[in-house]
Amino acid sequence: MQIISADIPAAAHHLSPPENSGEFADLNRADQTCLSGADLRGVNLSHSNLHGVDMVAADLRQADLRGTILSGVLLQKANLAGANLAGAYLFKTNLRSADLQGANLRQANLGKADLSGATLRGAVLVGANLTEAFLFGADLHGALLRRASLRGAGLGGVQLSGAVLLAADLDCAGLAGANLSHANLNGANLRRANLYGANLNEARLAGADLTGASLDGACLFKADLRGAILCGTILDGTNLSGASLEHADLEGARLRSANLNGADLSCACLRNARLEHARLQMASLGSSTLCGADLSSADARLADLTGADLAGACLQGTNLEEAILHGTNLYEANLMGASLKGAQLTNAVLPNGKKKRRFTGLKRYTG
Repeated sequence: MQIISADIPAAAHHLSPPENSGEFADLNRADQTCLSGADLRGVNLSHSNLHGVDMVAADLRQADLRGTILSGVLLQKANLAGANLAGAYLFKTNLRSADLQGANLRQANLGKADLSGATLRGAVLVGANLTEAFLFGADLHGALLRRASLRGAGLGGVQLSGAVLLAADLDCAGLAGANLSHANLNGANLRRANLYGANLNEARLAGADLTGASLDGACLFKADLRGAILCGTILDGTNLSGASLEHADLEGARLRSANLNGADLSCACLRNARLEHARLQMASLGSSTLCGADLSSADARLADLTGADLAGACLQGTNLEEAILHGTNLYEANLMGASLKGAQLTNAVLPNGKKKRRFTGLKRYTG
């Protein structure tokens, strides 16, 4: 189906289009344009200027809208499934509850667009600009968002399970309650993002930057956080059981009452981290840095702390029963009331600076 200027009155041409404005067709000069509910399936409107047009509930399935100016267009509840919107200009466009399933939005500009409740399952948003866009409750299951910008975007309660957000920019994004299970966020920028209560089960976050992010109450069961940056990150009450955190930087992070049972924190930096009441049963902390960390009342039974540096750490009331502390540095650590029954302390440096030569540990440290 082809639409010509006589068929569709277009919006006024008062918005500055992208640089290649000469390629854009000004379809008409009418003050008002209404295509609400129109059947525009398969229409070719590529490189057209539709600024301000009313297309509420229009059927635009498989439409060609490449490079089209759609800023300010009313597209709520429109059907854009399978449409080609590559490079389209959708700044501040109303797409509430629109169907964009499988749509091509590669390099599209959706800055400050309203996509609340929209369906974008399997949509291609590679390199798209979604800065400060509203996506509350949107469905982006399996969507491709590699290198997309979502800085400051509202993504509360959004469905992003299985989505690919490789190297995406989510700085200051609001993701409270979002579902990111099995999502690929390797190398993503999540600095200062709000992920309170988010589902990140088995998500891939290797090398991601989560500095200053809020993940309290989030679920990261078996998540891959190898080499991730979590400096000053809030992880209170977070479920990180079975997570991979090798070489992760958690300096100054808050992990109070966090579940780290069976987590791998080998060679991780936890300097000055807050781990009060944390669960670390059978966790791997070999060669990790925990200088000045607070592990008071933590449960670290059967944890492997071989070669770990706990100098100056607070282990008051910590349960270290049957923990492996071979060559662990406990110099000036506070072990008051800590339980070391069955702990292996061969060559460990005790708080007084002396080395523990024997294999088995103390029942309870008394100084």
